Amino acid sequence: MKSITIKGSKRESVGKSSSKALRNAGRVPCVLYGGDKPLHFSALELDFSKLVYTPNAHTAKLIIDEKTEINAILQDIQFHPLSDKILHIDFYQIFDDKEVSMDIPVKVEGSAPGVLNSGGVLSRNKRKLRIKALPKNLPDFLTADISKLELGNKLYISELKNELFEILHPDNTVVCQVRTSRASIVDEELEAEETDEATEEGDSKDDGKKDDGKKDDGKKDDGKKDDSNEKSKGDNKES
Repeated sequence: MKSITIKGSKRESVGKSSSKALRNAGRVPCVLYGGDKPLHFSALELDFSKLVYTPNAHTAKLIIDEKTEINAILQDIQFHPLSDKILHIDFYQIFDDKEVSMDIPVKVEGSAPGVLNSGGVLSRNKRKLRIKALPKNLPDFLTADISKLELGNKLYISELKNELFEILHPDNTVVCQVRTSRASIVDEELEAEETDEATEEGDSKDDGKKDDGKKDDGKKDDGKKDDSNEKSKGDNKES
């Protein structure tokens, strides 16, 4: 894994007023944990740009007062709520023979058939995964191969396992999946509505035909009644 060098100076005093003075001078107050005791130091805010403002994972080589070199990872960072300026950073010292936990980005590889052939959409549920490994085995990224994902398929944590590190998530955690696109859902709904409308029109026409038949039957009945009346009148005249 790539390492970013940060040059800092040990802090002589610790407190709110001291931290405020450092920030006004363009420096960031920091604390290094994991050693015999916490180490308080500061560094220029510009030096953290490649370590903080990136989607990639890096370790840090801290050079304190140009004489002490310490390997560490970024553990926590605080930003100003309005300006987004870095207010404080915590580091954790790493050792070659001790495992460390770190968030590693997930890189998608390949093309999903469910997207290319079926009009699906790739949904990325996890863009970073927390792993545990020795510093030398920390990967720059985890590879998620989506070349076999059909429409509705999911890629799970269990498919990303590696002997060099441990993924600190349940095996059934979904990393990414191919879902039906919203456009396809809308098209299906429109087709269903059109089918329903066509069916309703057909039913209404059939009902109209049935009503006409009933009216014709009524007319025929009226004709029969008239014939019978005429016959009865004729009989009366003859008598």
